[in-house]
Amino acid sequence: MSGELEIERKYLLHDLPPDLDTSNGKDIQQGYLCLEDGRHVRVRTKGSKFFLTVKVGEGIVRTEYEAEISKEQFDVFWPATEGRRLEKVRHIYPLEQYEMEIDVYAGDLAPLVVAEVEFPSISASDEFVPPAFVSEEVSGNPLFSNIRLALEGLKNFAK
Repeated sequence: MSGELEIERKYLLHDLPPDLDTSNGKDIQQGYLCLEDGRHVRVRTKGSKFFLTVKVGEGIVRTEYEAEISKEQFDVFWPATEGRRLEKVRHIYPLEQYEMEIDVYAGDLAPLVVAEVEFPSISASDEFVPPAFVSEEVSGNPLFSNIRLALEGLKNFAK
């Protein structure tokens, strides 16, 4: 399991793209096992697959270590995430040069809709012009990190 550099920007959406195919979304449940400054460990279901992920770093550039695990392994870890979980449906939206992952949050986090785009370099991320359905970039805003959302919900977000 080697680490891959991840350069990713996050955006709030005021509307879903009108041409988004919502029939192919993947249900995601994720919970956090370990939370410390600059490093966290999570388990996640994504459709019918299961993953253990370690992310190291903060901001738009981080290193990600991820391994697919069995359902049985996921079931061992999942109880330890109690109180640090979230649910969402992920849709993939093709852009001209990139793919946008659009997450429609469920449960107490609804109606939040956030999109992420991964880039091959910092300069590519700096040059990116978001589509019109994006309301604002929240890459540096800790209120919209998945960890914070799993721990605190939307208490600081006006629905």
